[in-house]
Amino acid sequence: MHAIIEVGGKQYDIKKNDIIEVDKQDVKEGKEIIIDKVLLASKDKKVHIGQPYVKDAKVIVLVLKHFKGKKVISFKYRRRKSSHWKKGHRQQLTRIKIKEIKIG
Repeated sequence: MHAIIEVGGKQYDIKKNDIIEVDKQDVKEGKEIIIDKVLLASKDKKVHIGQPYVKDAKVIVLVLKHFKGKKVISFKYRRRKSSHWKKGHRQQLTRIKIKEIKIG
């Protein structure tokens, strides 16, 4: 069984016991949350496609850890203008584990 869910405006293809990194969720570590934005879910050979979301489908996930992602450098340079800038950014992320996918 696998599903495609939407978390924080991004889509993730998941299976049971997968560990994924999503944008920071406002939930304490060790707590469970229910994600009901399931775009597609399949069980055995049957596929449920949402319009936009599958009715009565939900995914139960466990929040494992909050952390900062890898640093991304943004650099802009204008030749012969004596102009350049450099900025760094580290995204706040949450690592979650998929515990269960329920359909209907």
